[in-house]
This record gives sequence, C-alpha cells and structure tokens, in this order.
Amino acid sequence: MVSDKSHGPARPTLAIDVGGGTQDILLWQPDTPIENCVKLVLPSQTVVVANRIRRCTSQSVPIFLTGNLMGGGACVGALQQHLQAGHPVYAEVGAALTIYDNLDRVRALGVTLVEEPPPDVHPVIMGDVDHAALAEALAPFEVELPDSYAVAVQDHGFSPHGSNRLFRFQQWRDFLDRGGRLDQLWYEEPPDYLTRMQAVKRDLPGALVMDTGAAAILGALCDPTAADKTQEGLVVLNLGNQHAVASLVLDSKIVGIYEHHTGCLTVAKLHDHLVRFRQGTLSDREVFDDQGHGCVTLPEVKDMSAFPTVVVTGPQRHLAKSLGYYFAVPYGDMMLSGCFGLIRAATGAI
Repeated sequence: MVSDKSHGPARPTLAIDVGGGTQDILLWQPDTPIENCVKLVLPSQTVVVANRIRRCTSQSVPIFLTGNLMGGGACVGALQQHLQAGHPVYAEVGAALTIYDNLDRVRALGVTLVEEPPPDVHPVIMGDVDHAALAEALAPFEVELPDSYAVAVQDHGFSPHGSNRLFRFQQWRDFLDRGGRLDQLWYEEPPDYLTRMQAVKRDLPGALVMDTGAAAILGALCDPTAADKTQEGLVVLNLGNQHAVASLVLDSKIVGIYEHHTGCLTVAKLHDHLVRFRQGTLSDREVFDDQGHGCVTLPEVKDMSAFPTVVVTGPQRHLAKSLGYYFAVPYGDMMLSGCFGLIRAATGAI
C-alpha cells in the first residue's frame, strides 16, 4: 500500500468507498464546507447486480456477465442461485474473475466462458463503480461529476491456487514491514496482483485507489477526539458490513492489524480479541482458524495501557455499543469515514 503522491493544488474530487452493503459517496469541493458537499449512501454495486440477476432468475432468463472484475459477495450468491435454478450463465473472462480467481473453478460452477454473448441472453454489466448512473442521477440537481477520483475497495488480491484470506493478510504484513506509515496507505498505481483495484483504474483512469480498511482508518482519524489520541496510541476499529478491521495507531504509524469477518463476531468475542490484540498476545492462527484473516503486532506493542482508547466507525458499530468505546463522527458523518479518508489521501486538504 504505497504511494509517492505529492499533493498538488486541491481540486474537486469524487470519493467512492465501496463496501459489501453500501457504496458511500462524497463529491468534495475545496471551496465548499465539507458538511455542505454532496453526499450519498447507496446500495453497493454487488447488491445492485445481485438484484438484477435475481430478476432474471425469476423470469427464467439466461444471463451474460460482461464488464469488469468487481467485488463478489451478494452478486456471486445470486449467480449461484441462478445456476441452481437451472438457468444458463455465460461470462467474459474479465467479469468471470469476480467469482473466482481460478477459471477452472468458475467453469466447474457451471459458468460458460465466451468472448461474445450468445443470442437471447440478458447482459449483466459488472463493475464496482457505475459512473454513468451517478452522473445521470445527479444531473437533475445541476451537479456535474469532476474528473478526479478516489476509490476504496476491499481487494483480496489475485490468489488462484491458495487462500485469499492468507494472501490478503500478507499485504497487511508487508505494509507493516515497510514501516506502517499512514501516508503509505494508498496507491496511484496498484501492483498487478491487486486485480480489483486494477479494475477500478480501468473504469476510472487516473483514480487514486486504496483498501476500504485503510480508508476507514484515515477517515476515523479526521475525528478531533481520535486525532488527539494518536500520541498515546489508540485502536481504530472499522466494523463494516462484511469485514472488521482494527489497527493499532501510534503517532503517524500503524503498529498492528487485526482483520475478521464481522458476521463471525459476538460482543464478547470482539471485546476479548481487542483486549489481547492491544496486549500483543492474540495469535494470527487463532483469528484465521476462526474464519478471519489474521492478526499481527509489531514488537513494540507491550501491553494494553499503550492503547487505552478504542475508536469505532462502520455501519455495524452497534456491535460495540455496550463496550464503552468512543464512536467516531468525522465531520459529523460516520458513514462517510472512508470517503473522508480518501479525500485526505487524494488531496491532503482535510
């Protein structure tokens, strides 16, 4: 997660934080108070595509997947239901990689890979960002989209023959090994193995891209109470609809990362994991065996007293409601935490 970006003059930027349930959108204008900027919380494209596939299933219509690699989740679940109902699915290779990195697994599922759509199929356009739909939706309000973009997606990385959970968490390990600096959490040019980010770059050339977990960390630190705690060290916890990411932040560095699936967590488990995470005693293996991604802390993580504050953001933050943690409200809007992180990365202006 590296950038050599040097911020130039701030310019209007469209920030899109793509989650498993929602896509959170901020059209940031440098000459407008951030509270007055255009903001949207919409269903994420995986949810939108899933609904389109289900409509075809109910009408017994064969489908053709075209477009770009995107996040799976809801759309892959709907696709499997379509196949189980006995309806054909055809796909271009680029779109099919949404399902699995291994195309043999895609074929084994029952998907037919083609270069051109067969007759009498319904096209389903894949992709994490629908720029045309956003432009059309905002046009009646005399809002034009800028040509500067910052987009966050959760990218497991290309791992056709191994665990994508292990592969993804290795990226966090590599980031910590490089120093864990907060200003190294984004990409202007992502590596080839981050195929979902590469897909976003194909749809939106010139976009700055970053991981959703990284965007949430930067965004939560836009909350003044959170920012004031960085010198003593704090935990930033993003409870997303699908993934929970916690980071140990000390000064301008991250010294520990924990990632799990939100659906696997109870209040008691979350509290126990975060206590031991702060102590540096929660093992990577325990989290992975519990169907999470992993846990890693640097040697300087000694005991819980070093990270006394836990700052929470994310749409599933209610999971931590009874734990006495601080709920971040950057610029008064928790749902836009990731967007604020994206704007901070892209412009350095907030």
